[in-house]
Amino acid sequence: MSASQKKVLILFAHPSQNRSEINVPLFNASKGFDHVTTVDLYAEYPNFRIDIDKEQQRLRDHDVIVFMFPLYWYSTPSLLKEWQDLVLEYGFAYGSEGKELIGKKFFCALTAGGSESSYRKEGFNHFTIRQLLQPLEQMAELTGMEFLAPFALFGAGTATEEQRITKHLQNWRRVLIAIAENKLDYDVASKLSKLNHSLDIVITE
Repeated sequence: MSASQKKVLILFAHPSQNRSEINVPLFNASKGFDHVTTVDLYAEYPNFRIDIDKEQQRLRDHDVIVFMFPLYWYSTPSLLKEWQDLVLEYGFAYGSEGKELIGKKFFCALTAGGSESSYRKEGFNHFTIRQLLQPLEQMAELTGMEFLAPFALFGAGTATEEQRITKHLQNWRRVLIAIAENKLDYDVASKLSKLNHSLDIVITE
């Protein structure tokens, strides 16, 4: 890995992995890259006893932070929220002395059960996915990280029968390779509604 290559930390949170058709394959597709560190939070902390010092050092060691999870009640699974509450503490992530995360990139790789059209003002869920992620966007803002659009798959329950998973995994690996090759346009990525909506625009050649 070159000195200029951005290092990616993927924090995967799925409390029911035996029922996962997309998130586990997506997590597995993230492995095997020299610049990517993958962490299964539920495997590492089954009793929710998070090693704060260890997690903070992981953040220091990486440039791009990814929360990978299924959307649960318009939010993250509980362990990922616990991780935020404990790890992103005053004096480390925010406050006058909390400068460890400034300049890093942050985004979510998530799945949602509803269709994409249901995530809008007129839809069943009344809000866009970007609007529902605003607490995480504000977390990034407060800690000095740049918030990027989510890499999202909607209609997760029918993705297998509709044969959408293979393409989704291919696009995800394409994003990770683009980060490694410094070909991801972060300015464009921060403005999109969904990162994988316009990969040909986000990834420069």
